[in-house]
Amino acid sequence: MEVLTPRTLDEALGIMADAPGAVPIQGGTDVMVELNFDRARPEALLNLNEVAELRGWSRENGGVRLGAALTYTEAMAAPLAALLPALAEAARTVGSPQIRNRGTIGGNLGTASPAGDALPPLLVEGAEVEVASVRGARRLPLAEFLLGVKRNALEPDELVVAVHVAPSGRPQTFMKVGPRNAMVIALVSLAILADRERGEIRAAIGSAAPVATLVTAPLAAAAGFPELVAATASPIDDVRGTAEYRRHALRVLAARGLERCLAA
Repeated sequence: MEVLTPRTLDEALGIMADAPGAVPIQGGTDVMVELNFDRARPEALLNLNEVAELRGWSRENGGVRLGAALTYTEAMAAPLAALLPALAEAARTVGSPQIRNRGTIGGNLGTASPAGDALPPLLVEGAEVEVASVRGARRLPLAEFLLGVKRNALEPDELVVAVHVAPSGRPQTFMKVGPRNAMVIALVSLAILADRERGEIRAAIGSAAPVATLVTAPLAAAAGFPELVAATASPIDDVRGTAEYRRHALRVLAARGLERCLAA
C-alpha cells in the first residue's frame, strides 16, 4: 500500500484526479479500523496531515467555516463552542481524549455513518459541505450530501474541504444513548434546536435511520414533537438494541432536549 503525502490542497486534489481510488486519511479514527479489520485494502492512502488549508476554522460573512481537519477537541474549545454549542456537546461524547484529538469533522462527513456524532448538530444549523476537485469547488446542503449508510455525494476525485455554518444563536443541545457517555457508538442520538424567532423546532436524528435525518415542526406543536421524532425515525433491530427501544429512547431524548432548550 502506497502512502501519498501532499503539502498543499492543490497537490492533494491533483493526486485525487490522478488516483481517484486513493483513500483520504487525516485522523484515521475510521480508516484505520477498516484497515486493521481487513475490511478495506486500498492501493493508496492520501495522507492529508500536511495540508494546512484544511485545518482550523474562521469567521466569514456572518458565519463560520470549519476546515475539514477541525478536530473534536477544537470543536469543544472557546470561542467556537459558544457559537455551535450542540456540536461542542457532541464532540465531548466522541471516544477518548486521544480520539477527540485526532478525529475530524471532515472524517465524520467522509465516512457518512448514520451514527456520526457531528452530523445531527450540523444538520439542525443548516450546514453546507464544501467539496473540491481540480475541476473546481461546490457546496451542498448537508442533507443532500448524505445519501445512505456510509454513502455520500463525493465524486471519485473530490475531497471534503470545509463545512459552512451560519450559527443561529438559538438554544440547542445534543444527547445520545449508549451503554455509557463516551467511548461508544450511539444507539440513538439527537440534536435539537428551538428557534423562537421563526416559531420552529428542529431536531436531527442520528443512528436511527440510513442517514442523519432532520425533523421540523412549529413551536406551537411542541407537545407532540417527541412522538413526531420517534415516528420519523426508521430504526433497525441489531445486536446493540431493538427498533422499539430506539424509538422509545428518541421520545425521551426529544422531550428532555425540548425542555432544556425552551428553558434557556
